Amino acid sequence: MGVFDFVKEAGAKIGIGETKDDVAAKAAAEAAAKAAEVQHASEERAAEVAKRIRERKLAETSATASAAAAERIEQLEESKRAAGLEQYITSLGFDVTNLDIRFDDGLATVSGQAADQATREKVILAIGNSAEVHQVQDQIEVPVNAEPESQLHVVVKGDTLSKIAKEVYGDAMKYPVIFEANRPMLSDPDKIYVGQVLRIPAI
Repeated sequence: MGVFDFVKEAGAKIGIGETKDDVAAKAAAEAAAKAAEVQHASEERAAEVAKRIRERKLAETSATASAAAAERIEQLEESKRAAGLEQYITSLGFDVTNLDIRFDDGLATVSGQAADQATREKVILAIGNSAEVHQVQDQIEVPVNAEPESQLHVVVKGDTLSKIAKEVYGDAMKYPVIFEANRPMLSDPDKIYVGQVLRIPAI
């Protein structure tokens, strides 16, 4: 029992203590490990940033593709709408050669050559009184000696052809003039609706 003395430097020889070289080696190893850890963290961060950039580009590409697809669908729908309007005008039997209708966001552009002013006006009204059409751009040509343009009347609540005839012509019994001026779009003098636009020809 008692206190034992030891040589401090001797421990390294049997693996217990550390020499200056061991401390330096250990410090170098720790520094290398720390540098490797920092390098690894940097690489992970770079990989994360690269991943986010790829995801953002993919999202942008996807959004662009989606927008392009939506635009193509809209153009297809507008082409179908234009074709439907052309079929409708043809079914009404109007004398229009080279009829062409384009539809874009509520604007219908119609061109061709009409036999007379009345046909031109009827085509414009037939298109304009169709659902989803907000405006009609008229590019229809008529003969030089065509009759004068008709007035247009927007039907309001309480309107009847007789009432309109009384206001315009001073005689309610002249309603057949308005009815005939708007055939075949009108099939019955009593079937008009609010917001409908009618031709009111001069007499």
